[in-house]
Amino acid sequence: MSNLIYLYGLVPTEEMEKESLSNLTGFDGTSSIYSLPIGDITAIVCALPADDYNAATIESKLNQDMEWLQNKAFHHHETITALHQQYTFIPLKFCTIYEDTANLYETIRSNEKQLTDSFQTLHASEEWTLKIYCNEQKLRESIKESDPEIEKQKEEITKLPRGRQFFEKKKIDSLVGKQLDQEKDRFGETLHRLVKDVATNYTVKKNWNKDMTGLKEEMVWNSAYLVPKEKVENFINIILRFEKEQADTVWRIEATGPWPAYHFSDFSQSEAKSYANNS
Repeated sequence: MSNLIYLYGLVPTEEMEKESLSNLTGFDGTSSIYSLPIGDITAIVCALPADDYNAATIESKLNQDMEWLQNKAFHHHETITALHQQYTFIPLKFCTIYEDTANLYETIRSNEKQLTDSFQTLHASEEWTLKIYCNEQKLRESIKESDPEIEKQKEEITKLPRGRQFFEKKKIDSLVGKQLDQEKDRFGETLHRLVKDVATNYTVKKNWNKDMTGLKEEMVWNSAYLVPKEKVENFINIILRFEKEQADTVWRIEATGPWPAYHFSDFSQSEAKSYANNS
């Protein structure tokens, strides 16, 4: 069988002509990454043996071999990051594989205008992410101590028979829980409103659970922003000022970047199909 084509991402051909591609190892761990010019757009790819990387094999690896998945996902991320540091780069999602160069050429050609516009946008901007974590126990205690209505109810409960106290305490716990959720949402949305006006585009994403973050704190906000390069310093300073104003240990704010623009290329989100899931 002929080789498959693993697509890491796309760069402007004119940039590739000015700066040669670094020597990077391919997805299979033995081949090398190479460039494939398609007019004004150059694809960064590597060849994969079709016998070892067909759709059925990859699907089995994704579902049953966690070590393989972790190693390959790490390779993909590290390669994308290295390419992003060299070029104006449109990253492709993990396991974007084409059966042959003809299919890849057709996809690029049919999206040429969209890709060219994306290069112009990404050349002048950077992707930054914002994640907020909460020490839920400390926030819960803070709510109990600072809310006058809860304090009032706690005092009233002490005057009730012990049997009634149990049920009234449950009501207070429920009220605290609602306020806890509201406060977590309010905190994230407040900072988001401050920084989104600096960005040209943004997306609010699903929070990760503790198994994914490996942290004791709960993630309560997760978003990404496309920020013009001349406004990045302002973007960071807004977050630093906001963090300083909190002056407590309930919240932890993480702003990181610049990252490959995974979230702000329509092509990387929709047009390029993952061979692993679309054989």
